[in-house]
Amino acid sequence: MVQRRTDAPSRSRRLHRRAAGMAVRTLAGLAAGSLAGCAVLPPGFDVLGGGKHTDTVLTGYVGTVVADEPQAALTGRDVLAHGGNAADAATATALALSVTLPSRASLGGGGACIAARPGEAPQSFLFLPAAPQNAASSAPAGARPAAVPMTPRGLFLMQLRYGSVEFADTMQPAIALARNGITVSRAFGADLAAVHNALLADETARNTFTRAEDAVLQDGDALSQPQLANFLERISHVGVGDLYNGALGAIYAESASAAGGALDVAALRTALPAQVPSLQVTSGRNTAYFLPPPADGGYGAASMVRNGGSAQGAVAAWRAAHAAGGNSTDLVAAAQAALDSGARGNGALGALPASTSLVVTDRQGGAVACALTDGNLFGTGRVAPGTGVVIGASPAHGPQPLLGAAIVQSRGTLRGALASSGQNDAADALGAGTQAVLQDAALPHEGSGRLNAAVCRGGTCIGETDPRGTGLATGDDR
Repeated sequence: MVQRRTDAPSRSRRLHRRAAGMAVRTLAGLAAGSLAGCAVLPPGFDVLGGGKHTDTVLTGYVGTVVADEPQAALTGRDVLAHGGNAADAATATALALSVTLPSRASLGGGGACIAARPGEAPQSFLFLPAAPQNAASSAPAGARPAAVPMTPRGLFLMQLRYGSVEFADTMQPAIALARNGITVSRAFGADLAAVHNALLADETARNTFTRAEDAVLQDGDALSQPQLANFLERISHVGVGDLYNGALGAIYAESASAAGGALDVAALRTALPAQVPSLQVTSGRNTAYFLPPPADGGYGAASMVRNGGSAQGAVAAWRAAHAAGGNSTDLVAAAQAALDSGARGNGALGALPASTSLVVTDRQGGAVACALTDGNLFGTGRVAPGTGVVIGASPAHGPQPLLGAAIVQSRGTLRGALASSGQNDAADALGAGTQAVLQDAALPHEGSGRLNAAVCRGGTCIGETDPRGTGLATGDDR
């Protein structure tokens, strides 16, 4: 079983309801971008920084959070305002997305993150949705094979290495969002509208994502998810390890299989996240670091920056040459060698699954950028009964999305952090954005790719999300 953090016991239990309070409030006028309200803690509640609650928060620049869904971005912002670092806030934001944007960032999916501290080369954390080894032989007719849910395990590893509080504390905002309810945002409403016929074919999904008259929820509607809240709360109590090696894992595997997912506990035990070096591209005094394969959107963007050409084309060539996959460390070395050789790629990829991204920076110069996916929009299109978790789609039965994120440093000082989505154009959007940071130019927002970024100068970072999208970039305006 994964053990809870013991290196800083005085820091435990610090986020809880304060970090949730700002994000769970009703966002009146969300479609028009109105974000109002304040957070309230019960008397005597511990907050980040220790001691009793006095309504004291950090002042001045506290960091930046950029995400495709506003309520999740506000969750991360509140964590920063109460002393959490970039890894704490990124973890809380990603977990909040599992509630506010489960169509793309469910607990049943996975993703990849790149994380950095000042003066250190950024590290990459790979936790892409995994295919159960025995799913093909055990799946019944008509099944929709499930992915092993890698998001909790991957976020735990990243936050363990780079965070400052207990992982269970970063879960409290998501629990509150699920239990107290959210406002369906434009981003989530658009996803619901896109797949409503297929989604409503599943009874549990229909009960979760419809109004009383069986009409799919729309942006502006209220949504509470008590089963998901209970599932998250149990993880916070017994630890992430129980989802992979304990009773909670058995519950999820049985539930996913009942929904046609053909998942067993052996698959949960053996699927592990990886911490690996990031790909590097040097330009003058600056070094851009990218997620490596199998999060190969990062490789495509790095190839575009280093060697020119199309990022999607570079990924197409990479996938053709490395279809068998391999050890994560070996893939990083092979990808770095391919970049350094100057090789470009040609070709294109077939239609790719949906994803979402987030970027967080903190006042100490730390940064985290992540790309998350369910392996398909709403994964298998089914919700695991009794858990509230949208089941991720197995990568063995469909193409892998282009997951890409990057961090740019100048001699160890943060210059920018970026992450992208947008199906086939995601890697090109990340490459173009990274080039703009390296050239100190305005970020481009072109094509169908979507870029979330934070650009840093003089110790302060300014967040920016694609103006054509529905995301939110928080800044230092208090």
